[in-house]
Parts: sequence; structure tokens; C-alpha cells
Amino acid sequence: MFDWLSDMELPTSFEEFDIIEVRFKGGRKDFFRNANRLELTTGDAVVVDVPNGHHIGFVSLKGELVRLQMLKKKVDNNEEIRTIYRIANERDMEKFQEVRDMEATTMYRSREIIHSLKLRMKLSDVEYQADKSKATFYYSADDRVDFRDLIKKLAEEFKVRIEMRQISMRHEAGRLGGIGSCGRELCCSTWLTDFKSVSTTAARYQNLSLNPSKLSGQCGRLKCCLNYELETYMDALKDIPTVNRPLQTQQGDAMLQKTDIFKKMMWFGYKGDNNWYPVPVARVQEILEQNAKGVAVEALLLQVPEEPKQNEFVAQVEGNLERLDDKFKSKKKKKKKKKSAGAVDQPAQAEAQEPRQKPKQEKAQGQPDEQRPAPDKQRPSRNRNRNKDARGPRDGRENKEPRESREPNENRDNNREAREKRPARPPRPESQAQPPQGQAGADGQQPKKQRSRKPFRGRKPDQPNKPPRTDA
Repeated sequence: MFDWLSDMELPTSFEEFDIIEVRFKGGRKDFFRNANRLELTTGDAVVVDVPNGHHIGFVSLKGELVRLQMLKKKVDNNEEIRTIYRIANERDMEKFQEVRDMEATTMYRSREIIHSLKLRMKLSDVEYQADKSKATFYYSADDRVDFRDLIKKLAEEFKVRIEMRQISMRHEAGRLGGIGSCGRELCCSTWLTDFKSVSTTAARYQNLSLNPSKLSGQCGRLKCCLNYELETYMDALKDIPTVNRPLQTQQGDAMLQKTDIFKKMMWFGYKGDNNWYPVPVARVQEILEQNAKGVAVEALLLQVPEEPKQNEFVAQVEGNLERLDDKFKSKKKKKKKKKSAGAVDQPAQAEAQEPRQKPKQEKAQGQPDEQRPAPDKQRPSRNRNRNKDARGPRDGRENKEPRESREPNENRDNNREAREKRPARPPRPESQAQPPQGQAGADGQQPKKQRSRKPFRGRKPDQPNKPPRTDA
């Protein structure tokens, strides 16, 4: 428990409750009276009075909440409640730690003795008293065990007063601790103190599968959390009818397969049919009333009239928004393509393509070649003089004059005359003449090795493909 009233100041005339709740090993708690009016806070280690000695515990709760805990556990405020001696000092805590270290070795040795005596019991924990005057052994067993010989051997072995205490499997899991299937620490080792009986009917009410491996906890018993939501399920089941026999329909007997309690839905299936049909609780009650009168209904569910189809205009207006988004996206993509290509409009393209496509159409209709218009530009063909006989006539070349009748190119003749009138290059002087290969020059340096060049077989890149000259 958490003390929500710890930060609140009490009235001046009000006296604080003098009983304190103290926690010991394994989650065990007990009540002690603060007769000396010690100033205690939650978590303080205190030395308390126990039978035949003293023990050390930790304050877990104080104030008015202790009164409520005593009423819950039905503990009377009388003289039987023992007192708190003092707050534990460093010397007390050192002795207490030494005693705690002895518990593990004592438990292992005790298990060997139990195995030698062939006793059918399970020793789960050992707890020493702080003054080392008594040791309590916690065990679990299915049947009654005669441990008189065991107590004698344990007393001779450890030289202390022995107390055997039998606990259930749930208490054993609470003392050992662990992590549950929910991922949290076990309820029995943290806050749960009262262990109520859990039966399989709690799992049936909640429509859980009766699988022992899933319903049992670490203690081997049914999980305590099956009782947490049982009352909520019981309240929800009041509105759901009990179906003890199959529902009678004209299609056959429908048997109950599953019930969804909170959705108020019951699932039925026919014999020989693997499909299950959901039926509301109200419809199941109507069918039960009809079957009680001896009437078999037509079907489990009433036929609902189909809704009229919406008009096409309404479907277009209230259609899917994604379809409209795709429509606008496609338009944007088309516009981007036009801008990136940098082409002219469609009418201009059609006008530009008409003169190219027109000769083909006229040729298909049988128009003579003389009336066919010549193209604007002719692509200069390579190897013009090759296979003249093999090539057929081309468009726009029949009306041209032969190559011999063409007028000479004036620019070409002028360039030729200029080259003829150009003065000859004077010979290189002997001083600048290069020495033969392998001999040093005048400055004593070896001449650079000339790179042999292969003869060029073809047209130079700077000269266009000119036709052969013919003298006019």
C-alpha cells in the first residue's frame, strides 16, 4: 500500500495511531505497537519483539491507514500486539546480514538430509531469526509428512531451534518471486495477500480455451488473475440468453459455436457446414420464442432489402477522392512533358509535317513525278558515284541538269589561282638543318626522335566531301 496521507499535517489535538505495520522476508507482514513513540518513517529498520527473542523488520505503513488494514485483516487492537524496541543501528544490521548469508547454505544442506530420508516434500525457503535463536523451514507437500526424524537431524546439524511451516504452492511462488506471462512481477509476491480459490468456471464464463498450459501460473495452479474480471463478465452475461439446444430453422438445426459477450453477438453453424454465421442477441431471442411455439424460422438472419443504387452523377460527385487525385496528377505530368520537350503547339506541328507527308500521299494516288514538289533541303549523300545504275531515281533530281552542264564554282577557281601565285617556300639554311638520326647537333643534344606517321587513307576531317572536279 502507498500512504497517501503521509504528507498531510495532523491537527494539533489529534494523536497519531500508535500501531505500525512491519514487513519481513518473503512479504510477510505483522503489526507492532509503537509504545516508545519513536519517530519512524516508511522503510526504517526496527528491532521488534518476537517469541523467544527479537527480530529485525522494515516499516511498511503507519498512521490511519494501519487502522484500515487491521479492519481488513480482522486484527483486534488488544494487548497481544507486541512492541517495537528501537531503531536498528549499524551493529544490528551487520549481525542481521551475517544471518541472511547463512540461509542459502542451510537450505542446500537440509535438502540433502531430506533426500537421504526419502521424504516426499519440497523445501522452498529458510528464514533465520535476527538473534540466531530460531530457524523457520518453509516446505510444500501433497500428502501428510512425518518429519520427526528430520527435525532431530536438523537440530543436531545447525544447533538452533527448528520450526517447520507448510505453505501452499501459491505462497511458495510468492516467496520465490518471478515474472508472469503479462511481463510484470508476480502479483502474489508484490501486493496480493489473500489467495482465493480459482475454478475452471471462471475461464468458461470468459470464453477462454481450457488449456492448462495457458491458464496455469508458475505455481502450477490456475492464475489468480482469472478472478479479476469475472464480475464484469457476469454482469454482461445477464442480457445473453442461454442456448441449451440447437435452433430449429428450415435449413436445419443451427448449433451454438461461440459467443462474443461484449459485442452481443452469437455465432451458429449447421451440421456438415464449416461456416459460422453471426446472429445478434435480439434475433436469437426471437428464434427461441418461435421454437418454443413449435415454429421453425426460415433463416437465422432476416433478409434486408438491398439499398437502391446511387445515380451516376452522385457517384461521380461523392466518389473516391483518390481517383480524383490521380486525375489531376495525370494532367500535371502531361504539362510538364510539353514544357520539357520545348516543342511547338499541335497545329504548328501539323503544318510543319504536311509538306513531308504530302509526296507520299500523292505517290500512293499515282501522281507523276514531274508534278511532285522538290524538297526544301536535300541531305548530301556519301559515295555519290557508287552504284549509280543500282540506285533508282530520287525525288527532286530528275529535272536537274547533268553535272557537266553546271556552272563552275567561282570561289573554288579563285582559291586555285591564289595558290598558284603564292611564292615558293625558301630552303632551310644548313645551320637549322636537322642532323641525321643518331648524331648530336651543334649544341651537343640528341635530336628528338621523329614519329613515323602512317599515310592518311580517307577524307580529312576539315575538308567536306566534295564531288570530283570537272573542267567546264
